[in-house]
Amino acid sequence: MQQGTLMRKVKSKSWKKQRYFKLQDDCMTIWYQSKRTGKIESAFSISDVETVREGHQSEVLQSLAEEFPPERCFTIVFYGRRGNLDLIAGSAEEAQCWVQGLRQLIEPRSFPLTSSLVSCTWIRDWFQKADKNKDGRMNFKEVQRLLKMMNVDMNEDHALRLFQAADKSESGTLEGEEFVLFYKALTQREEVLSLFQDFSEDGKKLTLLELVDFLQQEQLEDEGTEELAMELIDKYEPSETARARHALSADGFLMYLCSPEGSVFNPHHQVLWQDMSQPLCHYFISSSHNTYLIEDQIRGQSSIEGYIRALKRGCRCLEVDCWDGPNGEPMVYHGHTFTSKIPFREVVSTLGKYAFKVGHPSPHTGCHGWPSAGRGDEALVVLAPSSAGFRGDRKSHGGEGHPKVPTSAPPTLQELKHKILLKGKKIGRLEDMLDGPGDEVPDVSDDDNGAEVEEERRRAKVGGTQHGPALQKDKESLAQALSDCVVYCKSVSFRGFQEARSHSRPSEISSLAEAKARKLIRDAGNEFVRHNTWQLTRIYPSGMRTDSSNYSPQEMWNVGCQIVALNFQTAGTEMDLCDGLFSQNGRCGYVLKPPFMRDKETVFNPSDPSSWEGPGPTTLTIQVISGQQLPKVANSKDGAIIDPLVRVEIHGVPADQARQETKYIENNGFNPRWDETLQFQLHVPELALVRFVVEDYDKTSRNDFVGQFTLAFANIKPGYRHIHLLSKDGTSIPPSSLFVHIRITE
Repeated sequence: MQQGTLMRKVKSKSWKKQRYFKLQDDCMTIWYQSKRTGKIESAFSISDVETVREGHQSEVLQSLAEEFPPERCFTIVFYGRRGNLDLIAGSAEEAQCWVQGLRQLIEPRSFPLTSSLVSCTWIRDWFQKADKNKDGRMNFKEVQRLLKMMNVDMNEDHALRLFQAADKSESGTLEGEEFVLFYKALTQREEVLSLFQDFSEDGKKLTLLELVDFLQQEQLEDEGTEELAMELIDKYEPSETARARHALSADGFLMYLCSPEGSVFNPHHQVLWQDMSQPLCHYFISSSHNTYLIEDQIRGQSSIEGYIRALKRGCRCLEVDCWDGPNGEPMVYHGHTFTSKIPFREVVSTLGKYAFKVGHPSPHTGCHGWPSAGRGDEALVVLAPSSAGFRGDRKSHGGEGHPKVPTSAPPTLQELKHKILLKGKKIGRLEDMLDGPGDEVPDVSDDDNGAEVEEERRRAKVGGTQHGPALQKDKESLAQALSDCVVYCKSVSFRGFQEARSHSRPSEISSLAEAKARKLIRDAGNEFVRHNTWQLTRIYPSGMRTDSSNYSPQEMWNVGCQIVALNFQTAGTEMDLCDGLFSQNGRCGYVLKPPFMRDKETVFNPSDPSSWEGPGPTTLTIQVISGQQLPKVANSKDGAIIDPLVRVEIHGVPADQARQETKYIENNGFNPRWDETLQFQLHVPELALVRFVVEDYDKTSRNDFVGQFTLAFANIKPGYRHIHLLSKDGTSIPPSSLFVHIRITE
């Protein structure tokens, strides 16, 4: 790998360019250069790579399957929304060399990293960035450049003192351990040391009993604290002598606070911790809209990558719009637009590979369109994850080993484990499936294809040209074989809550556009909550959102809507909320609704929480203490240093919506200190999400985004905690963090 390999970089079936790829000596950077010009075209860091896929596992490589064998092909997948890199090696041996080599380099990240490992990796990265002449030493000029790169605006005299103190060899340069000493002096955490000394009698260590006092008084640990203290010492104390004496040094104390046990996110809630035996309608379900699109809704690219990314984020409800294709093969794309198309069979294959790789083996729901006389009608088919494709089998809907067709009660998650449900229209009643197909004409006026959507399509018609098929309301007969596959998610039009109570069944589902849902929330909030205690509701974005923007999911969750579909490809506050809610419970994509949202007789109305006899307001107090190694703003000028501020946002019922922010700290993104306290009153904390945002203050224009972290209020761990920031794409940006102190009182 380090000698350089000639490979084909592929962007399309006709775009194949030969490039030299080489792993740099630092084993952290890969660059590639043009064979023709010799010019280095691009480089990426190993830390940017999420995974490596072998064979034809992208649309581009699948299109070249007849030309190049899978043994020579592989795909490098990056974090965030950066496009994948498809490569074809000269031989199977070269491909394996790269695949295995890359996997070995990125594999350590799949294991929990201690703070010391993160710190060592980070020190090495900074050293390599600042060592311009690559001589393995760093003079004071290079150190000054490094400080600018690290967002540090330090007095030159102070920086020189730190440099000279670390230069033990008095050579005028820093190398190896000398640079480590300099880095540790630079990153000294005075606020953590002060906290440590508050509980340490001799100021040098915490005894076992002193650590227990800290855990009980400040971290509010109330069970097994002595055992927990022993575990923390064994896990995070770097000194063998201190471990043997059951003591924690200042370094060990800092490592604990930076660890998962010291995170603001309750580690017990990161695993599967909720009751998974409730009916399907009792859960919020992570859901995507037009999953196949990775760009806009009109001309954007359709890709199986959309499905892979959504499934890896724990998404449980996917959308597949299927239309007539060449030679009778169905294609997936956004109908009546100029989006690209992907074969339906590739989508099926992708779902088979990735459907149950993340989290709990809970069911998936899929919304599908099927070709009929040139248009897409919603239909439903069943995919077994191990099968070669979709198949409909009426025997699988009841009988031994399968839950019976529901009549009065919806199925539970436990009953639906390892299954895939597909939302669609149906001929006749669901119960008739046990005795044979019915003769009832299907209702094809589901809101997804009804007058409201047709009106939106009319208003958003492409290029001002009206397309006849997009506005025709074709009520063709639904294929019996497809109808027979409908099990628990029969699509029905929503004609009011009273109509639903009188005629609907728990096995049915209605889809509502965001505007219609908002009107129902305003006019009949409590009825909406009650409706969602026994039947599924799906919300989807307005057809006017051609840029793939998102609406706020919070207002839909406030009334218990289970399937709130968002455009996963678009970063922003809305997706931060989605990721924040579903980051708990093992990231399985299902979050149990609060008890008062599962009671059919509930009086809860999110617009008037006083009507609900809850426990009373909860006070959330957050002291924002400091920040650590905040990233520079993208595309900022050389030498620019951020002026960070922290904003805390509460997203919940209308009465709880709030935001407060700290002052900004001028020219310090490395170790800013705020020491400011923010306080919030929460009337319905069970529905609240808390979003921490760091921005670069700009007095002349809009502040720039630096990082964020969002979590459900129920998952907050009180005490002194670190908040590990995420990028706009939702990926980790270590070691950037905030240090806070949190108190919750009722």
